[in-house]
Amino acid sequence: MKALVFKAEPARYAVLQALRPVSRKFCYSGPFASIGPGDIPDPGLPSPEWVKIKTVLCGFCGSDLNLILMKDSPTAMPFTSFPCVPGHEICGRIVETGDSAGTWKNDQLVVVSPQLNCETRGIYPPCQSCQKGKTSNCENYAEGSLAPGLFTGICRDINGGFAPYLVAHRSQLFAVPEGVLPEEAVLTEPLAVALQAVLDNMPEKDDKVLVIGGGVIGALIVRVIRGMEFQCHVTVADPSSLAAEYARVSGADDVISGNIIDAAVEITGGRAYKPLLGERVVMGGFHRIFDTVGSKETLSRSMRVLAAGGTLSVLGIGNDVKLDMTPLWLKLQTLKGCYAYGWNMYKGITRPVFGIALDMIAEKKVRVGDMLTHTFPLEKYREMMKVNLAKSKHRAMKTAIRFE
Repeated sequence: MKALVFKAEPARYAVLQALRPVSRKFCYSGPFASIGPGDIPDPGLPSPEWVKIKTVLCGFCGSDLNLILMKDSPTAMPFTSFPCVPGHEICGRIVETGDSAGTWKNDQLVVVSPQLNCETRGIYPPCQSCQKGKTSNCENYAEGSLAPGLFTGICRDINGGFAPYLVAHRSQLFAVPEGVLPEEAVLTEPLAVALQAVLDNMPEKDDKVLVIGGGVIGALIVRVIRGMEFQCHVTVADPSSLAAEYARVSGADDVISGNIIDAAVEITGGRAYKPLLGERVVMGGFHRIFDTVGSKETLSRSMRVLAAGGTLSVLGIGNDVKLDMTPLWLKLQTLKGCYAYGWNMYKGITRPVFGIALDMIAEKKVRVGDMLTHTFPLEKYREMMKVNLAKSKHRAMKTAIRFE
């Protein structure tokens, strides 16, 4: 079958590191492109616990963009394997079930929680992280019956959703409730990311919250906060007028495009102090910050405007950063890493956050359908890349590959 195949041989990697500063187009077009159409075998079931899925929609994630542009940190390389077929925001219909797949049936519309953790890898007993419900932080991403891979789409044994068919373990499946469209269901994965971040850094009454980056995850964080009815003030920082528009529609109280230090003083009533060298530091400030960018600049400013005892949740995947850690000890701050989702208590029951996110869509507590702005057939992947590299120009929020 025809799929989009990502390749990352050392020579290709080296060439693209040199060519990318000239034009990012080299990464998805031309002889050295990291991704392109290729023929791969029709996937078979790895074990009787798996099912085969016909892809309906597969969202294009910022992590997919980083992968194709070869901007990911080498530190994660032991937990990936290439060549691979990307795509982990998957909505599709079951077309084949293994004998031990449980009650799943053909033609069911499902979404896939993509983590390839202990259960999917056939590892028993599961690692400590999986036992604690932190299944996205599995200790065995390079072990077991599958090639290394944090999730479906960066594992050479399990192709992702940029292909017409894929396989998934029974533990990865969530049935799409009646009344939820595929165009809504495909947003379950990014919504689960935003929901987990909020559950790990829950605002309290009258907190001042800052969300840095008004893209898909930033807007969904705002929508989760409003959907869960937290009584707090939310500010979104993003220079894009399109992001500002979505932030306001999502329920942000303030949207800023300028200096975060000045905004912190005005919105939170904090006081800014200027050192002899460097940026000002705010005493007072925001109680909780969600940084969906993760760059040196955003992390540095976040720490400077984060209040004493505040928590900074880092969702963005930035490059190596060098930070002045003075605000960390000066204001007893907590820096919290955010990655994917696990199991959390919700309405008195411990459940997968992925399933909670899907329920929030079905119950219309979080509106997501307006965020899927562009879809493309597989063969127009280069056009999809161009749109994602100039989202404001194309008024694009979430894009996806459509097979039906």
